[in-house]
Amino acid sequence: MRNLSAAEKGLNTAIEQMTTGKKLIRAKDNAANYSIMKNMETKLSAWNIASDNISIGHDMLETADSNASLIGNHLQRIRDLCEQAANGTYGEASIKAIKSEITARSDEINRIKENAEFNDIKLFGEYDNEGHLIRKKINLQVGINGDESSRIAVDMTMDLSGISDISEWDVTDAGCLDRIDEMLNAVSDYQVEIGVSQNRLECALELAAVNTEHLSASISTIRDADIAKASSDFIKYEILRQACVTLLSTANQMPSIALQLL
Repeated sequence: MRNLSAAEKGLNTAIEQMTTGKKLIRAKDNAANYSIMKNMETKLSAWNIASDNISIGHDMLETADSNASLIGNHLQRIRDLCEQAANGTYGEASIKAIKSEITARSDEINRIKENAEFNDIKLFGEYDNEGHLIRKKINLQVGINGDESSRIAVDMTMDLSGISDISEWDVTDAGCLDRIDEMLNAVSDYQVEIGVSQNRLECALELAAVNTEHLSASISTIRDADIAKASSDFIKYEILRQACVTLLSTANQMPSIALQLL
């Protein structure tokens, strides 16, 4: 009877493994491995979220870089116009036309600056009630832990406050070029910060992919059944069960046979 019970238990286990594809379904199957597997599954889920975070962060930086490029293009054109106006070969009407384009482009820069955002986050920083720029750093969660090694901080501040009074500039004064150069440098510094952060995000995404791949493989090793082995066990325990049933049936008939001989 004990052998029959063991055979039926083994048979049921083999059937369960073949139908579910898993050898570890509940803690009682292997308590230690079940705990290890659950811990790995938690980390795997965390790395999947980290991958999503990285991708969204990369999208945000791409948006910021594109907007910064537009501003840089307008500033470069303003610089060209200021350099042109400083030549001293243009009359009043020409200077007026140059200044009109400069004003229009500065308005466009302000429009981009005010409207550039990603998921309600201002991409170039914000200003307080007195018009002072507030430095803005955004922490991108690229790992699975709460320490700084799991975060990438990006400075999303671009100081373009000098563009606000451009309508009052004397565009024939070559000194305007220095003011434009300061703003162009601010755009360049911003894009460098964005570019460096994008490179770091790409490395973080690679790391997340590696960790996800290896954790998935380890979980599969612990959890998934060897179907070939399960099939072999099924045949083995089925033969053993049938043998036990036959023997028990024969044993149960022995008293009746003995009585017939009396």
